[in-house]
Amino acid sequence: MKAFRFKLVASVISLSIAAAAAPAFAQTADEDDGVNDGEIVVTAQRRSEKSVDVPITITAINASQLETANVQNLADISKLTPALRFDNAGGWFQPTIRGVGTPVATSGGGANVGIYVDNFYSPNPLAANFQLMKVQGVEVLKGPQGTLFGHNTTGGAILVRTADPSTETGGQIKASYGRFDEFKSQAYFTTGLTDSVAFDLEGMYSRGDGWLTNVVTGIPQGYYENWSVRTGLKIDFSDSASLLLRYQHAETNDPTPALTATYRDPVFGSGAPWFAAPSDVTFDPDQIASRHKQHIRSNTDIFQATLKADLGFADFASYSQYRTEKSDMSLTLSYNGTGIFEIGLPIENKTWSQEVILTSKPGGALQWTAGVFAFGNKDTWQVLSDNAQPTRFRIGGSGTNTKTLAAFVDMTYEISPQLYLTAGGRFSHDSVTGAYFNTFALPPFDPTFKQPLGDISSDHFTPRVVLRYKPNSTSSIYASFTQGYKSAIIDAGGSCQNAPAYKCNDVAPEKINAFELGYKYSDRGVTVDLSAFYYDYKNLQVSAYLAGRANILNAANSEIYGLDGQVSFRVSDSFSLNAGAAWTHARYKQFNNAPVYTPCSVFPAGSGANCLDAAVLNNGITFLVIPTTLKNVTMQRTPEFTAAVGARYSTLVADGKLDLSGNLYYSSKFFFGPSGIQFPQDGYATLALRAAWTDPSDHLTFAVFGENVTNKRYLTQVQYSNFGIGANWSKPASYGVEVGVKF
Repeated sequence: MKAFRFKLVASVISLSIAAAAAPAFAQTADEDDGVNDGEIVVTAQRRSEKSVDVPITITAINASQLETANVQNLADISKLTPALRFDNAGGWFQPTIRGVGTPVATSGGGANVGIYVDNFYSPNPLAANFQLMKVQGVEVLKGPQGTLFGHNTTGGAILVRTADPSTETGGQIKASYGRFDEFKSQAYFTTGLTDSVAFDLEGMYSRGDGWLTNVVTGIPQGYYENWSVRTGLKIDFSDSASLLLRYQHAETNDPTPALTATYRDPVFGSGAPWFAAPSDVTFDPDQIASRHKQHIRSNTDIFQATLKADLGFADFASYSQYRTEKSDMSLTLSYNGTGIFEIGLPIENKTWSQEVILTSKPGGALQWTAGVFAFGNKDTWQVLSDNAQPTRFRIGGSGTNTKTLAAFVDMTYEISPQLYLTAGGRFSHDSVTGAYFNTFALPPFDPTFKQPLGDISSDHFTPRVVLRYKPNSTSSIYASFTQGYKSAIIDAGGSCQNAPAYKCNDVAPEKINAFELGYKYSDRGVTVDLSAFYYDYKNLQVSAYLAGRANILNAANSEIYGLDGQVSFRVSDSFSLNAGAAWTHARYKQFNNAPVYTPCSVFPAGSGANCLDAAVLNNGITFLVIPTTLKNVTMQRTPEFTAAVGARYSTLVADGKLDLSGNLYYSSKFFFGPSGIQFPQDGYATLALRAAWTDPSDHLTFAVFGENVTNKRYLTQVQYSNFGIGANWSKPASYGVEVGVKF
């Protein structure tokens, strides 16, 4: 109760501070939308440039597009970005771009898509799906970014840009209420303490009841409550030097990704184990079956310092960051109401990073970016038995220290006014040290004793070469070659703990070679971005349940190719359209030891198939994960076709402005299963609608909105283990009202 009161007070204080702001708060269209004289401006090459001049496929999402699609957190941008998915394994959010992603969730692991907020690397998959704070725009860079952004960007990078503090005093408040008793509020305030010192403060608070009912207890489940506060202090030492200090604290309590029904497969039926009674199983998208209360909680503190200076010959930027993330999860591995195989996972991450970048001045024939990057992360995992909730006892754990040191340079030379050559490279040294696991099943049989594991290290050089032809000032044609990699892993939480050898799998780095041809056009309110790509993707790190643990191993090579296109058209001052589509042909060329789920009921009793005879005789479902060699099969979590269409229309009503907007997203069929051939989700489409009226002074806005208004129910994730298979379903149609005030 005290914690709730504190959160409520923090939210009220933030709202009150914003309400106290007297002068009008507004940002120019250029600042809000990343637009400069009608041109989209991006930072994909670590410097501000017109998107038409950047030889990378980029989905640039401005503030109005985020609003149109009712984007509340980072995962929601997938509704606006073809070929991007956000999946989850429990509390781990795992983005995939063009088929390049990872199902790996382990100590020392990481995503295949790098997430950067204001140029700061956010490495922890537990903190990937954060609420968006005063966002000016989001850029999704498709394809490996190994030169400019480094390790674990094999699929691409997501860049989030927020507002700096301003000396012009102002504030903004938003609050909404919707179906399922959802309340969301956000307040922002900025002012100048002096002519050269600016301060800002932002608070966010959200809560809701969820839409699920537990059929075992009859109690509604899904209540969530999240809040965050962020503040900044910007000091302009002169016209050429500034320092921005930021602190953010966020707390989340949202069990939604852990709340699963039992999955029903079109081939072998129920994903419940043989010992589950009918009352312990539900397949209804609005229900779960659980004897225990699942939870996912996190507590994050982030400290950042950004120093910028004009050195005359180049622009200097330094990004220093320290962050701690503590989380606690209680998850089921049987995905039913038996109350067996419930685990707790308290996890702590301590991360530091330092990056220094030099960028050439615009205008010369040679444009370049050079920098160094250092990063370290120490994680500690505990594994608890939650079968006897609320009592928990420890049954193991693991931990690793991962470090990276890198240097990079990227140069573009103007051969002629029409022809440009870009070449760059990054040298990275990665290491994993201090890895251990706790000895629950190994002498001294102490779940707190740290069994040390060997250290590993590797060096990588990831080049980039681009030839770009610019026939005129409004278009570009380019051909590029880029490389990327995902760091090696010590599988401390999996294979290292398997009897009798207790030997860790040698999990080598993933590597990807990417070739792309692209065309870009931007003029008179029309932008076009087209590309064709080919990836040679090797040593995929995959997760397979063996001996009851998710073991990580290199088991697959893949070939990916496809087409990607985006168009935006400002039909008039009052009507705009944007559309995008992607065709992605992603196949495992060779997948050795692919984990194929097979129900034990297909094996005769006494066959020695490692199934329980009782399970076979009762024709129940216990699962064997059969290692199978697969060739030319679809990749996991990769729909072949995705598309998004958005529209916005403005007109005058009662002397104010009425904005009508909508966003339609479509995904074709794909497979959630780790082998790429199981657990299908058929094609589906979702529609978001919004109507907002702003008064003539531009201070007050009223809006109504609807999300998934056609009430399409589809699988958002299939969870799996040796003990069962679970299903997460999409949220039903939701709707609500919003009020916004600017001062």
